[in-house]
Amino acid sequence: MGDDPAIEKQEINAIRAGLNAGAKVIDTAEMYGSGAVETLVGKAIQGYDRDHLYLISKVLPNNIAKTIEDHLDDSLKRLGTDYVDLYLYHWRGGAPLIETVTELERMQIKGKIKAWGVSNFDIDDMTELWDLPIGNKVAANEDLYNLGSRGIEYSLLGWQTDHNVPMIAYSPVGNADSLGANMTGNANVLKVAAAHNATAYQIILAWAIHRPQVLAIPKTAQPEHMTDNVAAMDITLSKAELALLDVAFPAPTRKLPLDIL
Repeated sequence: MGDDPAIEKQEINAIRAGLNAGAKVIDTAEMYGSGAVETLVGKAIQGYDRDHLYLISKVLPNNIAKTIEDHLDDSLKRLGTDYVDLYLYHWRGGAPLIETVTELERMQIKGKIKAWGVSNFDIDDMTELWDLPIGNKVAANEDLYNLGSRGIEYSLLGWQTDHNVPMIAYSPVGNADSLGANMTGNANVLKVAAAHNATAYQIILAWAIHRPQVLAIPKTAQPEHMTDNVAAMDITLSKAELALLDVAFPAPTRKLPLDIL
């Protein structure tokens, strides 16, 4: 989003359709379109009560050290705000983790961010982070998660639940189901969708957020799809329906340690 001026108005209308339907969270990053998406978001939120929005942005690993504040200021300028609610370390870079979180904490102390978190961290990254002096201040981890991509359930999602660290699921409908899982064509998904008079995408999205600790951030540039996404929040899947979806797309099975086999 944000790359084609010819559809900028449509993209702005899509974001506003979500906000008007009750969505609160907007997730972006300095990397997306080299800042173009932050600029798009900044235009879309003009006229809305900033206190009722929750803006998430991300900093690139190579911008985390001495230049983080400059890059954050650039993001704030593009967004047209003086703070972001959550600022994420986009993925693990080469800098020592303690230096990274110290810089993020410094931005929070200065009031330019309300909270900080991480993105694309695996279980080893999260346990290392948690062991740092301020590591338990991490507000969230953002990772790939959808019905057809359940790898984080192997260990990461359980760890985050145990430590009360929310998971932000990106690509919660598999990038419009283009990642090879064929979720929208699955018979079990379609059966559940028919029972709720919903689309397959809405069922996949409802599945992604059925866990209390998971927030999903689906992307769309179409206003009608945006309102469909928000409506998915009202779908409650029964235990039988969740089991049916598990049959179609099983959770990863963790191997038992050799000493307890």
